[in-house]
Amino acid sequence: MLTFDTVSARYGESQVLFDLSLEFPSGAVSTLLGKNGMGKTTTVRTIFGLTDGITGDIVLDGRRINGLAPFEIARMGVALVPEGRQVFPTLTVVENLVATSRHETARLRNAAVQQIFELFPRLEERKRSYANLLSGGEQQMLAIGRALTTNPRFLILDEATEGLAPPIRREIWAALKRLKDENLTILVIDKSLKPLCKLGDRHNIIRKGELVWSGLSDELARPESEARTFLSV
Repeated sequence: MLTFDTVSARYGESQVLFDLSLEFPSGAVSTLLGKNGMGKTTTVRTIFGLTDGITGDIVLDGRRINGLAPFEIARMGVALVPEGRQVFPTLTVVENLVATSRHETARLRNAAVQQIFELFPRLEERKRSYANLLSGGEQQMLAIGRALTTNPRFLILDEATEGLAPPIRREIWAALKRLKDENLTILVIDKSLKPLCKLGDRHNIIRKGELVWSGLSDELARPESEARTFLSV
């Protein structure tokens, strides 16, 4: 669905991505791995045109999207669950979900909200609560739900379960598995290798803005694999 072909990018005068080539196949779950500060979030920002001096080709469903505004890329079906969640704090759960909905009628918007509640029953219990009163895990569920109400074809999650309690993490991984079963294309950034190996179809490791390893779950799961070396140094 989306490819990077020798993509480079800068923040001001500092180059942050170096001839990065990636493939995120349609209907698959891909992951982007690496230690902090290695370029994972920068790669996501580059998809949305939020870095400087982008060269190479970023292609979504056969269309080069370099130079498009972030809202234009979002309208093409790319949705982001950002690091830090960034929910609307003074809106209720339902209002957060409706605010980003791309459905044109109240009936369809309500149906979309109900689908989110089926995915995350905890949110239905808190549907009239303001977002700033939710726990961190509930806010992450809300951020995922808000992205899904845009009816995306490609869902990106930056730090999907970072800092969350184990029960909440399990709920989120289960929800992503359900979305995968529904054939949604997903890109996940996270540090939890065990659930990523179960969920992901292909994994990519970047280091200092360069792709250093790409492979399947079986290899990533092996403690002695080359991939583990890149993640530990």
